[in-house]
Amino acid sequence: MKIALMDSGIGLIAAAAAVRRLRPDADLVLSSDPDGMPWGPRSVQDVTERALAVAEAAAEHCPEALIVACNTASVHALPALRARLEPGIPVIGTVPAIKPAAAGAGPVAIWATPATTGSPYQRGLIRDFADGVEVTEVPCPGLADAVQHADEDAIDRTIAAAAALTPTDVRAVVLGCTHYELVAERIRAAVQQPGMPPLVLHGSAGAVAAQALRRIGAGPDAESGAQGALTVILSGRTSALPLTALAYAEGRLLQAAVSHAQ
Repeated sequence: MKIALMDSGIGLIAAAAAVRRLRPDADLVLSSDPDGMPWGPRSVQDVTERALAVAEAAAEHCPEALIVACNTASVHALPALRARLEPGIPVIGTVPAIKPAAAGAGPVAIWATPATTGSPYQRGLIRDFADGVEVTEVPCPGLADAVQHADEDAIDRTIAAAAALTPTDVRAVVLGCTHYELVAERIRAAVQQPGMPPLVLHGSAGAVAAQALRRIGAGPDAESGAQGALTVILSGRTSALPLTALAYAEGRLLQAAVSHAQ
């Protein structure tokens, strides 16, 4: 079994780690675009062209499915990616987990990039899945870039700035960018109010990993004794896992699996 994942940067390691936990035996292909990130400020045409290039680099390795582990690419380029690769390679997009967050009790905050915050796409999801729920859209300028570079000071600053914009009574936070899932517990600590029930964070990594397995007719097998290979492609170049990825538990899990296999 081989599953590919694509993103502008290292945000894809959250979903890759989720796949690895469900199917340790799956070969993983991680294709990203560090030369062109961030994608958020780019035009729709530019994002689509870069996403297609990243996806095609992954497709050369003949995966059974491709996870678009990037909210920006899923918003702007998913139809083009599916037109190019399907039905040969099923393409699974990443959608902010607004529906399950709205199903819980209490107000919801959606942390997302400035380009996504207030976008027709996100407003449509709120309208469709959170009607009647109090939702606050929180822009997080610079957070994805800080996570990408494992810049601890910048991560602290950008999380604090977003937390200051988040109402104190929110009971759930939707992580609307895959990079944010890598610092989820730091986000929780910044938003959690003393004396309040535990804050619920809603990411997408586990859901897209499970959906990818369903699309190829496979189920989880966490006890598999086999260890899948890891292929990393950076802007079309075969490489090692970026050192910044090892600053996060998900990156270390992926690297440990590679080291064990060797």
